[in-house]
Amino acid sequence: MNLIDTLRRAIGERNVLCEGDLSAWELDWRKRYRGRALAVVRPGNVDEVAAVVKACAAHGTGIVPQGGNTGLVGGSVPDDSGTQLLLSLTRLNRVRDIDRANLTMTVDAGCILQSVQEAAAGEDLLFPLSLAAEGSCTIGGNLATNAGGTQVLRYGNARELCLGLEVVTATGEVWDGLTGLRKDNTGYDLRDLFIGSEGTLGVITGATLKLHPRPAARMTAFAALPTLDAAVQLLQAAQARLGAGLTGFELMSEFSLALVRKHFPQLAQPLPPAAWTVLLEQSDNESEAHARALFEALLEGALEAGTISDAAVAESLEQSRAMWHLRESIPLAQVEEGLNIKHDISLPVSRIPAFVASTDAALTRSFAGVRLVNFGHLGDGNLHYNVQAPPGVANTQFLSDNEAAVNALVYDAVTAHGGSISAEHGVGALKREELALRKPAVAMEMMRAIKRALDPAGLMNPGRML
Repeated sequence: MNLIDTLRRAIGERNVLCEGDLSAWELDWRKRYRGRALAVVRPGNVDEVAAVVKACAAHGTGIVPQGGNTGLVGGSVPDDSGTQLLLSLTRLNRVRDIDRANLTMTVDAGCILQSVQEAAAGEDLLFPLSLAAEGSCTIGGNLATNAGGTQVLRYGNARELCLGLEVVTATGEVWDGLTGLRKDNTGYDLRDLFIGSEGTLGVITGATLKLHPRPAARMTAFAALPTLDAAVQLLQAAQARLGAGLTGFELMSEFSLALVRKHFPQLAQPLPPAAWTVLLEQSDNESEAHARALFEALLEGALEAGTISDAAVAESLEQSRAMWHLRESIPLAQVEEGLNIKHDISLPVSRIPAFVASTDAALTRSFAGVRLVNFGHLGDGNLHYNVQAPPGVANTQFLSDNEAAVNALVYDAVTAHGGSISAEHGVGALKREELALRKPAVAMEMMRAIKRALDPAGLMNPGRML
């Protein structure tokens, strides 16, 4: 029996798609990678996933796992060979259990992140992972890429929010590692092998996640700053005064917010344009009055010290959401402006001002007129450092002519400042060759050894990461 017939018998004919418009699965979110799948399969539970993987292993067919298809590095769409199977996990969307006493939730991998947040909120608890794509990305994809988002400063990446996993291995076996234990020193941490592996070692089908008590109050503010050094000083002051209550510290350059004004003029910006703007968020476990007193004291002190030139504190939940919406509209404004050369990088916070000053200067010397869209999560050292074509220059032509040279310049600077070429988006197909160049040879060989051990036939998301 051929593979397609085997799959139809295993999960139902209507869940094996071979014809018609499959672009929803074959085209990535950035519209940069377009593949052609042998078929799109949509299993409905872990046993069906295991059946699909076993069938593919028997036929030597590569598998590309996909959640919400919101990735930015070409890691969740097939290549154009027509030989890879696209494994969509969106039908695995159950919240299996919420354990209030243990502060855990067990979910299917295809659960939308926003649905997980809402399920936790329904129990008056918090699942703090938050990112712009939360209305469509899935937990399995978040874990497979070790997603970050806006609250890493306080709660950590996806890895820190996961206690246990359920995984279908490359041979189609099911590893049930769904545990709510916070301490378990019984050998290698298999969970951490699969988190961040981008589907190259196995298929995540379920996860046990950490929950937190909901804060009693949240305060949000915009602050205008003259320099990046001032932004780092404000971060240090906020950490000293607010401690663990500081849950967000987002950096936005003037040009990044100018793009939002240009493409989304209906979104009011709370402060006049400044060289740099920071969005701060504080979560407080006592009361709104306590939160406001701490927050306003921080901002007043920063104004007196000249660290910031202006500030606006949200007076309502609606105003807070509007501030966050502005920050989250920057990537959407970039889409409207056209293709650009993206860099998701991380650096020691102390090195960010020097990196930006020297790299901005080097880029403008080498590529006259380029526009730099610099924003991101300053609190955890993650910048989205993107390079837009000069005005009047076609974006596609600029990328074609200059992307390799721009990347080399930026990544050399990242390396020189002790940073990483991927902070939260992963490697995928986009940075695969760059990873091999930048990662120490010993580390690359250990990664390849793990891949050979867990996926000896090389069928799990082939051509991605390694």
